[in-house]
Amino acid sequence: MKLKKLSTALILATLPATGVFAAGMDRSGQSIAAFLQPGNYFEAGISVLDPNVSGQSTPLAPGHPSQSTGDMASDYYFPSAALKLQLTDNFSFGLLYDEPFGAEAGYTTPSINFTDATGGTSAEVKTENLTFLFGFQPNENWNFYAGPVVQTAKGNVSLRGAAYGGPTAFGSYDASMKKDTELGWIAGLAFQIPDIALKTSLTYRSEIKHELQATETLGYGAIDPATLNPTFTPGKTAVTTPQSVNLDFQTGIMADTVAFANVRWVNWKDFSIRPNYFGQVADAKGLVGANLVDYSDDQISANVGVGRKLTEKWAGNVSVGYDTGAGNPVTTLGPTEGYWNLGLGVQFSPAANYFIAGGVKYFWLGDATAKTAAVNNVGKFEDNDAWGYGLKIGYRF
Repeated sequence: MKLKKLSTALILATLPATGVFAAGMDRSGQSIAAFLQPGNYFEAGISVLDPNVSGQSTPLAPGHPSQSTGDMASDYYFPSAALKLQLTDNFSFGLLYDEPFGAEAGYTTPSINFTDATGGTSAEVKTENLTFLFGFQPNENWNFYAGPVVQTAKGNVSLRGAAYGGPTAFGSYDASMKKDTELGWIAGLAFQIPDIALKTSLTYRSEIKHELQATETLGYGAIDPATLNPTFTPGKTAVTTPQSVNLDFQTGIMADTVAFANVRWVNWKDFSIRPNYFGQVADAKGLVGANLVDYSDDQISANVGVGRKLTEKWAGNVSVGYDTGAGNPVTTLGPTEGYWNLGLGVQFSPAANYFIAGGVKYFWLGDATAKTAAVNNVGKFEDNDAWGYGLKIGYRF
């Protein structure tokens, strides 16, 4: 059961999760599988997520009805690309691009809790990573790698409705956080036995601390700290994207067939977004320590499956995934708690040195209670789902 006999299935088995809908704001899964491919290699891909997330608002005052929130989860896509160069028998270099964390939310259906006459609650968060990897392979079995990570982050948010206290509180709050660029790092090791198509890797990514310049408005006007409280001070918004660990494993189980698994941990419990003036206003209103976004638990997700070479040009896989979520109640900007998913993938290799692969996943999203800085139950979100689609090309040279 030599590696070359399994090459088509192996490439497919190392594809990252298609259309991730993970806990917190996790998106790409931050795979380094491309860097562990033999020889010189390039790939580019795109994932698209089509979620359906709706719920019922919780009455917060006498006369407030329970209303449908409508579908508040926006469709989105994120690209990825990777280049791996085997410089010598013992040294390799990799350059990986992905968009690891993000959010897209928008409440457009009129409801007392999440909209008002000026519009609805919405949010957009985007990060981009450029990972530089330097690998050392002392022999055919071991690979030790590390390198710097350049990350950008930016975001926008608007809060509307009774869930945020209405226009006299945070129900009239807007923030625009400009793009910030900071550095982090990555390190890991991999072990393989080519004759049995076994490959495993353990990869750590550091947290990355950002200081974003934010423009904040409250009451549909610019926040003037002098008129709110003489102790309010200007400053940037500190946001630290979370550290994570990925464990990947695959092995041949019979001719032309591999089993694969991925386990991922993300430290969402220590993550929060607390814009500068938002935090000071919250403290002044007695909501000491309140955050715009935070999570109570870390995320643990797992994906397992089987990939099989069907012909010399075709291969396929099937996988099952699970995500614990990042706690419940959870932010109104992403009101789901974990998921189960089922995925199918197919790959076509016109020649031995390149392929085109596609995949689809269906997600059963976990029920959740939505919270804000002041109220732990502003809505119930149940029986939601999502579809994920992915397309990738790979080339060896």
